[in-house]
Amino acid sequence: MQTSPVTPEQLNSSVIAVPPLARDVDLKIDREENAKIIRHIESGGVSTLLYGGNANFYHIAPSEYTEALNILTKESADKTLVVPSVGPAYGTMMDQTMILRDFDFPTVMVLPMQGLTTDAGVAAGFRKFVGAYGKPAVLYIKFEGYLEPETVASLVDDGLVSWIKYAIVREDPAQDDYLSRLIEVVDPRLIVSGIGEQPAITHLTKFQINGFTSGCVCVRPDLSQKMLAAINDGDFELAESIRNTFQPLEDLRNEINPIRVLHEAVSSAGIAQTGPHLPLLSGLDAADASRVQEAAKALLE
Repeated sequence: MQTSPVTPEQLNSSVIAVPPLARDVDLKIDREENAKIIRHIESGGVSTLLYGGNANFYHIAPSEYTEALNILTKESADKTLVVPSVGPAYGTMMDQTMILRDFDFPTVMVLPMQGLTTDAGVAAGFRKFVGAYGKPAVLYIKFEGYLEPETVASLVDDGLVSWIKYAIVREDPAQDDYLSRLIEVVDPRLIVSGIGEQPAITHLTKFQINGFTSGCVCVRPDLSQKMLAAINDGDFELAESIRNTFQPLEDLRNEINPIRVLHEAVSSAGIAQTGPHLPLLSGLDAADASRVQEAAKALLE
């Protein structure tokens, strides 16, 4: 596992995979099945793994946090960048710093809390976490009103931010006043598109941000990595063709639920047995599971 700091060049060199976290029938984290997912992603040339929403780190038990981090560090390749998450509750993330001190992750992502927050409060919490952790953290912007761009800029200017995952969904990704403001006050090379392949071409070309995260990369890592290379090379016809290939599975994620569909897709494609969901989520009904399996197998082929 990589232990050196993350650079802008690295953010642009690999798609940032956001995998599910496999569990057994007793809801325990399954080392062998998670290793299968990691090896499948790495075999496609993807060298960055971000464990956040798709892995349901929102609801991970404090008692199993150490075990999860041990599995991720030991099962990933020497040059793979692994980024776990903390939070989203302030008390949770502060207690997790005591566990993180025993590991050499170059950064971690702070999950966004929805609801009981203010702009100033989120900034204060992020500052306190980074101060306790001792390393810059990944800032995850997922909701309108979570943090103002100028507040984000103050965190970046103070050296607290490793990079930013930007994931506010727009009907038209080209029309995004918040992102337009953000790139005026923050170096775009520190921002990655956080919503998969579908808006990536627009985000990386119009807004000049730096790379993208993906869930469906867990099914076809080689193809997603090829799309990133095509964008960087200016081959937008190829990039658009690949984007369209991912769209059927992404449409199901948008229609049903992004986390639940990806969890099912990785399993039904035969990559690994992801097992049951950790509550408060649940699996798909038979009809939806069948549609996801069809799209996942088509993508894998």
